[in-house]
Amino acid sequence: MRLEGRLKGKTVVLTGAAGGIGSLLCHELRAAGATVVGVDRVDCSEADETIVADLASQEGLKALNSRIAQRHVDILVNLAGMQHFGPFDRQGPEQIWTCYAVNLIAPATLTRCVLPQMQARGAGQIVNIGSVLGAVNYPYFAAYSSSKAGLRGLSDALRRELDKSGIAITYIAPRAVRTAFNDAEVNRFLDIAKMRPDEPAVVAHRIARAIIERRKEVTLGIAERFYTRLNGAFPRLVDAGLKGTVAKAQALFPN
Repeated sequence: MRLEGRLKGKTVVLTGAAGGIGSLLCHELRAAGATVVGVDRVDCSEADETIVADLASQEGLKALNSRIAQRHVDILVNLAGMQHFGPFDRQGPEQIWTCYAVNLIAPATLTRCVLPQMQARGAGQIVNIGSVLGAVNYPYFAAYSSSKAGLRGLSDALRRELDKSGIAITYIAPRAVRTAFNDAEVNRFLDIAKMRPDEPAVVAHRIARAIIERRKEVTLGIAERFYTRLNGAFPRLVDAGLKGTVAKAQALFPN
């Protein structure tokens, strides 16, 4: 699908715009004609403009919301994320807070910030980038999985609340992606579990397509779509199916 010109004249605010997927998504959205305002902790070289912000603190979110509220936003893309892999009891309170703040609280507050102007125009789009792990909640990714599950729930609730408002709510669930988001332990787990991460350029293109097509929900991967449905209908079957994967993960964290 050709994306050129499909977002001409649109202003997109994209969090996590300096990351492995974010920088590529900036390129895709700009190629489609959008003006991209990148939000990250560092300069977003592929965006038209950068807002440096800390999504993990209340002060940082308050300052960012104040800046976003003063400008026209056609599309908000909540891509920024934090991940921790390991036993939940070894995850410190600050790590847990950061995970939920970046993955769920920031998208919720930024959405609340831009909704009034979108409702006044009767047009706009909120795009939340979740994870397959938000539907099939994985052991050793407890905070990450549950925060992404919350983001999926937020997307569903808003879609129903804003029905016929002219505002599209898009939720996209990638699977593992080959970026620096995965640390050495995550990469070891992917290797022993024989999981092949997707290339970031492919994922960025799929996200851009979903935005342009104003899709409601997209899950990347045929097997992942199957397990998402299976987990919703028969979660105990998924429990049994994950036992081997759990054992492999446990081996990475000896007592």
